[in-house]
Amino acid sequence: MLRAVADVLRQIGGAVATVVTLPFRAVARLFGGASSARRGRRT
Repeated sequence: MLRAVADVLRQIGGAVATVVTLPFRAVARLFGGASSARRGRRT
């Protein structure tokens, strides 16, 4: 019983972690692409 509850909590935690990190990954990708594009234009 406790193991099942722990597994459910672990799955919920993993889902919350992915939902929280997705926007940050998108922002980092946008800023990363912008900075790399600027570097390419300068040289």
